[in-house]
Amino acid sequence: MRIIDILRDANSNLWRSKIRSILTILAIFIGSFTIILNTAINAGVNKFLDQQIENMGGDGYLEMMPTEAYESAMSMISTSEPREYTDEDDTISYYIKDDQIEAIEKIDGIKSFDVLYPVSVDYFTSDKTDKRYKADSFNLIVPGINIDMLTGETPDTSEDAEYEIALTESMAKALGFETADDAVGQTIKIAVPNAVKCHSMPRNECVAIVEAKVSGVQAPGILSIAGSRANLALWNRIYDINYDGAPEISKPRPPQAVADVDPEKITEIKDKLKEIGLSAMSVDDEVGMFKTFFDAILIVLNIFGGIALAAAAIGIINTLFMSVQERTSEIGLDKALGMSSAKVFFSFSAEAIMLGFWGSLLGIIMSVIAGSVINVLAHATFLKDFPTFNLVVFDPKSMLAIVGIIMLIAFLAGTLPARKAAKKNPIDSLRYE
Repeated sequence: MRIIDILRDANSNLWRSKIRSILTILAIFIGSFTIILNTAINAGVNKFLDQQIENMGGDGYLEMMPTEAYESAMSMISTSEPREYTDEDDTISYYIKDDQIEAIEKIDGIKSFDVLYPVSVDYFTSDKTDKRYKADSFNLIVPGINIDMLTGETPDTSEDAEYEIALTESMAKALGFETADDAVGQTIKIAVPNAVKCHSMPRNECVAIVEAKVSGVQAPGILSIAGSRANLALWNRIYDINYDGAPEISKPRPPQAVADVDPEKITEIKDKLKEIGLSAMSVDDEVGMFKTFFDAILIVLNIFGGIALAAAAIGIINTLFMSVQERTSEIGLDKALGMSSAKVFFSFSAEAIMLGFWGSLLGIIMSVIAGSVINVLAHATFLKDFPTFNLVVFDPKSMLAIVGIIMLIAFLAGTLPARKAAKKNPIDSLRYE
């Protein structure tokens, strides 16, 4: 008997007890649906993050901060337990020291670097509106990082550049520009407070207005979450206004620095920075934190899918044991007519494989339907600002691999009842009633 004939007969035999087979297939479907959909979500998230990394560039970009600051931040993220206060805590201030800056300059592979100082901005406004908008999210764009622009260009990062800023799409609309294109080339006003004057004067009297050119509007993405981005010239101007007249001792020290380095020496540079008490992160490291977060969630969901498949495997064993019991006389007749034990074993194993096939096929169909619905709903709600982010992306190779694994699990589950059928004595089987 050809393999195709055995598979066809196995598929036919499944439907002798329709309800039992359907329930087993549904159990397999639940596990396969969960795993296939989770794999597709993982692929969608990773594809979006990889696109963001590719668009950002920054192969030689490193962000540096004191190791103590990094470890402190990680400890706060990793635990929700209250931490005991000590008298020393009030005086702790993490910043990059002068001797560390000197050491950075001597590290081979670092082409250039800039220390970053914190700045304070009150609000944005423009001639297009009489409203003022808080600059809750306002950051610096550094050389070596590409901003994915919706329109316009990234701010000029050269030392002698004019003051430029890349707005987010939502901020551009808030400032009165009807479209993103309308904002490009326009001037916005930034209210910058002075630390000394604002200590003794009303807030509206201690701010200076800095005008900045809108170089472009950012496309929705990971970087746009950080808000509007100023170039170094604008950032330094804001810093000068913030601390004009302040005693040197009260000015903030740089909590971090960014560097343009040789991409081939990143690992070596990280090790040398660690020796001088600095931790460094590349673009891959920062985006990798997002991946780790999503991967952890999906692992948990896949565990539930695995549990469902384990329950389905038990169902396969039960279904085939009952089938062997019901077809004992038929097995005896087949053996009496010359069917070998190996073919009997394979015929029942084929039934298990077909159960796995139909269950995983149903899982693929339903997960594709569910994925399409999820993408539509996501783009209409929480992903409406990320039009290029498809939350669910199906990879045919991954789906075929999952189907193969599920069919293998089904085959292994079916070996016990198939082995029992293969070992039956034909004479005893013919006498069975």
